[in-house]
Amino acid sequence: MEEIVARFSDPEAVAGYSDGPVRYVPGLADLHRMAGVLLAERAPDNGRILVLGAGGGMELKALAEAHPGWTFVGVDPARPMLDLAERKLGPSAERVEFVHGYIDDAPEGPFDGAVCLLTLHFLDAPERTRTAGEIRRRLKPGAPFVAAHVSCPQGEDEQDIWLSRYAAFAVAAGEEPERADKWRSVTAANRNLMFSPEKNAAILEAAGFSDVALFYAAFTWRGWVAYA
Repeated sequence: MEEIVARFSDPEAVAGYSDGPVRYVPGLADLHRMAGVLLAERAPDNGRILVLGAGGGMELKALAEAHPGWTFVGVDPARPMLDLAERKLGPSAERVEFVHGYIDDAPEGPFDGAVCLLTLHFLDAPERTRTAGEIRRRLKPGAPFVAAHVSCPQGEDEQDIWLSRYAAFAVAAGEEPERADKWRSVTAANRNLMFSPEKNAAILEAAGFSDVALFYAAFTWRGWVAYA
């Protein structure tokens, strides 16, 4: 994780972060919108929401604007990314408690819902299960958890096909081909963490969540909703 935190603490990476995910994650704005819809099915109008991997502030901003009565705890291990989130949120930052650290540094809750987007794929299976379990432990009974991260089929040669599509989408969205190929290579180097959709769902179940359901699928990305 030290390498990942260092990457997201680099000033150049932080400065260009807002342009990156929209080029690599198909329908990112809609993913944020869907996350809000799924949380709102059970979270009250004055709900308190835990956001793990909140650096950059994209999902925080989308959720805060769509649900003006919610308050948030945003957790991230990269301090510069938390600072970026605070700037992005503007006046809405008053409704966010920013926590520099990992899930173990988050308040105990209980929270009315939680979200973790584009983050859990950095963790191996045991740590991913443990982290999901710590999120569940901080939720009220029946509260929703929305997660989305890298996940694709694991059959022979399938990862390479999907990674090529991942890079091709980025180029179609305006990314420089050389840069898209670089990030394809970076992702491929961590292919041992690119679990199948079925394994990711099983991890959430092992962490104690119930009614795990896939709601988002976009090339190398998948998203699930589950309940504490």
